[in-house]
Amino acid sequence: MSEPAPGTEGRRPEAPGGEPRRPDAPEGERRRRDAPEDEPQRPAATGGERRTDVPETEWRRPDVSEGELWRSGTPEGEPRRPDVSEGERLRPDASEGELWRSGTPEGEPRRPDVSEGERLRPDAPEGEPQRSGTPEGEWRRLDPRTPLATAAVLCGVAGGAGLPVALGLAGSRPLWQALSWVLAGALLLLLGGTGADRVRLRRTRYRVGPDRVDLHTGLLHLKRRSLARERIRSVDLTANPLQRLLGLVKVRIGTGERSGGDAALELELVARAEGERLRRELLARAAAPEDPRHDGALAALDPRWIRYAPVSFVAPAIGGAAAGAVMQVSEWFGAQGEVIDWIGERFSSVAIPWMILWLVLAATAVGAVGALGLWIEMWWNYRLEREPGGTLRVTRGLLTARSVSIEERRLRGVELVEPLGVRLFGAARVDAVATGLAEKDEDKHGDLKNLMPAVPRPLADRVAAQVLREPGPPTGTPLAPHPRAARNRRIRWALWSVLAPAALLALLGLLLTPVLLYVAAGWTAVLTPLALLLARDAHRNLGHAVSGAYLVTRSGTVRRTTVALQRSGVIGWTVKQSYFQRRAGLLTLTVTTAAGSGAYAILDAGRSQGLAFAAEAVPGLLTPFLEQPVDAPENRETPEARSTEG
Repeated sequence: MSEPAPGTEGRRPEAPGGEPRRPDAPEGERRRRDAPEDEPQRPAATGGERRTDVPETEWRRPDVSEGELWRSGTPEGEPRRPDVSEGERLRPDASEGELWRSGTPEGEPRRPDVSEGERLRPDAPEGEPQRSGTPEGEWRRLDPRTPLATAAVLCGVAGGAGLPVALGLAGSRPLWQALSWVLAGALLLLLGGTGADRVRLRRTRYRVGPDRVDLHTGLLHLKRRSLARERIRSVDLTANPLQRLLGLVKVRIGTGERSGGDAALELELVARAEGERLRRELLARAAAPEDPRHDGALAALDPRWIRYAPVSFVAPAIGGAAAGAVMQVSEWFGAQGEVIDWIGERFSSVAIPWMILWLVLAATAVGAVGALGLWIEMWWNYRLEREPGGTLRVTRGLLTARSVSIEERRLRGVELVEPLGVRLFGAARVDAVATGLAEKDEDKHGDLKNLMPAVPRPLADRVAAQVLREPGPPTGTPLAPHPRAARNRRIRWALWSVLAPAALLALLGLLLTPVLLYVAAGWTAVLTPLALLLARDAHRNLGHAVSGAYLVTRSGTVRRTTVALQRSGVIGWTVKQSYFQRRAGLLTLTVTTAAGSGAYAILDAGRSQGLAFAAEAVPGLLTPFLEQPVDAPENRETPEARSTEG
């Protein structure tokens, strides 16, 4: 009698294909996969008991979990995932997602450009191998070149402090003895600092697991930090010139909380390639649908933007700081009197007011040069792009390279900032309104929220629309102006701010010296027109509107800001009325949100106008607290809406 064909034992030869095995079949006989549940199946079938002409999905080994198939050509014990293509298999000890060619010797990598004994992470770019001894989730250490960066910094500190100390000691002892003391102190500083950093390097380790990121550090004071990967919202990379020379970066992993530095993990320092790998891996999200209009590069550096640097408030601030530094350093060396005398000699034939004017202009010129240099350092190599998965990334910096990532799902809007000097030249800066940009983070750069430097206003509006994935810029929506009572309040504030100091100077002039009377008269004549002009401009800049999914508010004159905030991101309203606002029929609405500064004010809106806007912007939130609306005189006097570019 002929042997039964493989795969047919356990049922009668004459039984049809759908007939199950006999219930009385002895243990050890196998059944088809679609047989009823009460039929036995051999617990450990071998590879030779599988007919090659049977479709792959018809059977599987009983020790393989649901969804894992086993091909007839794979050795015993190697499961086959259904998402692995033909000809590729998994090593039994390989971590999830690491493929090897079937038929290759044990330890041979899948890519031919990787050396023996190395394998590749599935997300690693071309040419970045990983030793097979470092699977995902294994503890890693900081880069061993970290002490070199510390030693270089300490050498600079020792050199800068050692020279004046040596000169000071040389006055009371021989020069060789002074140099010996200074060199000994410098060597002690260098060895101590480098040794401490070496200990920190050996005691610091981190790992990236499938669910959490862990950081262990400390010698006497041990710290164990752990973040859930689902809470990670940003991975920022920073490198100063020395770190860039060594190929190192500082990695800051943020969670989007506003509780300060304890809400983030910092790795100082790792290799640049490792930092980029961490950023890609930790910010990996499900890819959003492609949108060619709003994906990829959104903006790149245009050198012509540098013309807005000298007209910002940075220029006078740098000029004043430079003048103060000159006076402070001259005082350290006991030469402040000589500096003042030298300045007096240069302006001996000029009246004091003209001398002050010339000094202010000189400080402003120095500040303008400093502002140009600062702009180049901050914004050179600038690029704004949207990466796959919806992460906004800003890269910039000439000497200190910065890479800031803002996850799109924590973006709640944008803010256009127009300082007075920049606004006069028709430019604006774009900032992000996002959760997680903590104001009290001790390591926070004040410019983390900056998406663009000062650029022409039309370009700023266009980039704002691309960032928000909107067809048109919400920041360009025509705004409803505020009542005339708001203008009157600003005019009164302006007059009080000028006339009150003038009255005090006049009183002191009557009591002390007539010179102060002339000062009061000059103060009033010069500043009153300027104050009135700014008051009218402040009123013209007030406005609010609803634009699709965003509410828009604008205010300010010396620093005008236009905020477009997602209506879904509003968590509450605060309504305030002072005594004088109640008399004028005005109120101030403050919209609260978890993003940006946390609150944005709509100043001096008409009472009915402001409440109606709040009810329209977020329906149902303020409605239970409103009475039946009535027409208010201040709303009837409101003129037509005008553009935000007014």
